[in-house]
Amino acid sequence: MTAVLTRGTLRFAGVEKTFDTGTQALRAVDLDLSPGDFVSIVGPSGCGKSTLLRLASGLTAPTTGEVLADTDKISYLFQDPTLLEWRTATKNVELAAELHGMPKEERRRKAAEALAVVGLAGFEKQLPSQLSGGMRMRVSLARALILDPEIFLFDEPFGALDEITRLRMQDELQRLFRTQGFTGLFITHSVSEAVYLSTRVAVMSARPGRIVRQIDVPFEFPRSPEIRYHPDFARIAGEVSAALKASSE
Repeated sequence: MTAVLTRGTLRFAGVEKTFDTGTQALRAVDLDLSPGDFVSIVGPSGCGKSTLLRLASGLTAPTTGEVLADTDKISYLFQDPTLLEWRTATKNVELAAELHGMPKEERRRKAAEALAVVGLAGFEKQLPSQLSGGMRMRVSLARALILDPEIFLFDEPFGALDEITRLRMQDELQRLFRTQGFTGLFITHSVSEAVYLSTRVAVMSARPGRIVRQIDVPFEFPRSPEIRYHPDFARIAGEVSAALKASSE
């Protein structure tokens, strides 16, 4: 019997994934996200982190186990902004709503609202080539927000940004998490980024990936950038790093 879930809940129950090549990517993954959770996943390269996101989004199915989400309002932010170079910022943001059949006037209005939310009011007519890397990622973020996601999946979205832009985008995402109220599942290789953004950090083992440790992050939102220098932040980051090191050995 399928469990009855609260909207915004995401659950992996005994999930395993083996590809047609015979490679087992995931083994016995159990992970629960409730409304109000922002969970970051860290783990060695190739451990199946991105596979978890594809399972959560429905892009692929588990070999065994269940992935349960009581919503179809799921958005996915990729590592690259993946913008169409011939479309303006507004038209790129509208794309997701257009593909979902949203009426023209509604998607135009919601695109303008989404661009304003991510701080790009005034840049609606710019082409991607006229925007910085951080601004391009903001357009991609606005495109995902236009569908009002209840579950938001992030696949290392800030990994290619310079350090200053990356820190700014972390603050932007933290603000959106508080104001938009989605459940977040975030993949990153940065321990500091995971601790700064999350309510909980899940550490995965080497392939076949499984969750070996979950560490709560008790800091209240909003979080000031200066919290990174707090002894408790360093302690939690140290716990995550130690678990990550142990999982890789």
